[in-house]
Amino acid sequence: MEDTMRLLDPRTFRDACGVFATGVNVITTHSDGHDHGMTANAFMSISLDPPLIAISIAEKARMLEKIQKSGRFAVSVLACGMDSVAWHFAGKPNADLHDLFDTLDGLPVIRGALVTFSAIVHDEILAGDHTIFVGRVQSLARSDGDEPLLFFKGKFGAVENTRKAASVYRLEVETEFMW
Repeated sequence: MEDTMRLLDPRTFRDACGVFATGVNVITTHSDGHDHGMTANAFMSISLDPPLIAISIAEKARMLEKIQKSGRFAVSVLACGMDSVAWHFAGKPNADLHDLFDTLDGLPVIRGALVTFSAIVHDEILAGDHTIFVGRVQSLARSDGDEPLLFFKGKFGAVENTRKAASVYRLEVETEFMW
C-alpha cells in the first residue's frame, strides 16, 4: 500500500476524489473593509453541541489570509441553478452578476443560497497543503429552496427528484426504528 501512495500523482488523487458528489458552497468573510468570497466544496458539519462546522482552504488561496485576519467566515450552500455564482467565485468573474450578497452577523452571504452559516474561527489545523478552519456557528438562515447545486467529476449538476428521495429515505428510517 505504501508503494502505491508514493506513485500517486495529485491529478489522479483529485480525479478519484471527484467521484464523491458534494454540495457547492461559497465561503465568505469581511476583511480590510471589503467582502471576499471563494467557491469550495470542502465543507462539513462537525458537532451539534457546540455547533461546529469546518472548511478547508488551500495554502495558496488568498482567502486563507483573509479568514485568519478576520477570525470569522460564512458558508453559503448554493441552490441548483446557481452555477454562474459558483463560477464567479471560482475565479471566472461574471460582470452581469450584481447585488449577490446579503448579510448575516456582519458577514457577506450569498442571496438565494439554500442555507447560510456565520461562524467564528474556533480552531485552525494545518493539513498538508490546506488549512482546516473549524468554526463555531453563531447563526444560520434557511431559504425556501430545497434543490442543492452539486459537484461531481468536475461538473455542476443536480439530484433528480430530491423530494421523492427524501421521502423514501424518511420512510426507510421510520421503518427501521419501528423494530
